[in-house]
Amino acid sequence: MDLPKNPFKRALREGRPQFGLWLGLADPYCAEIAAGAGFDWLLIDGEHAPNDVRSVLAQLQAVAPYPSHPIVRPVIGDTAVIKQMLDVGAQTLLVPMVESAEQAAALVAAVRYPPHGVRGVGAALARASRWNAIPGYLNRAEEEICLLVQVESRRGLDNLDAIAAVAGVDGVFFGPSDLSASLGLIGQPGHPEVKAAIEDGIARVAAVGKAPGVLATDEALARGYAAGGALFVGVGVDTTLYARAAGSLAAAFRGERATAGGGGY
Repeated sequence: MDLPKNPFKRALREGRPQFGLWLGLADPYCAEIAAGAGFDWLLIDGEHAPNDVRSVLAQLQAVAPYPSHPIVRPVIGDTAVIKQMLDVGAQTLLVPMVESAEQAAALVAAVRYPPHGVRGVGAALARASRWNAIPGYLNRAEEEICLLVQVESRRGLDNLDAIAAVAGVDGVFFGPSDLSASLGLIGQPGHPEVKAAIEDGIARVAAVGKAPGVLATDEALARGYAAGGALFVGVGVDTTLYARAAGSLAAAFRGERATAGGGGY
């Protein structure tokens, strides 16, 4: 059995744009439906959605037979949490709230085994190694691990060049909702000031040879970011899609106009 390849990491290195969907419903059945929809990647959210290690594992298993690549966002960039997510089989991580190069370097160490990092060794218990059925897993695992760090604050923007330059960081993702709040524009992720900051950030990340990414549920905004160099763009959120579709259907039979949700994503 060979080490599973990471097509998402390869696509970013080759400069091929990847479009994805946020998964917040925290359910493997829903994740599998999304996996068959045709997105390049799916983000299993452990920061804001009610996910734990077991529910992340179930969604990774549900998505596995499909071409969509699963990305896992842990609740925090903690070494122990990262170890668990990697052991259950996540190959791409998106770590929230990264604000310094030192923090980014610590995350790189967290996804690598000693002597190059501090990831705990427990391959015999890990789905990632197929319970030690993958020859040389401990020596080769980092080849297919993709580390994305999330910049979503004014301090993160101030340190962006240094964060992006950290060896082992594959990409930098801009979180418009938290960034808008940090800039004093909470609930306005599409505000011109936020948009300008993200566009500048995308250019700065690309300039050091790393992959820029962003979440933009407005189609025009998403296409604009992609045209400006963003290589991985989240274009929707499953909870929003479900809520809007359900609300629209109910409103149609009540003879009312559906009300779209505002703020946030």
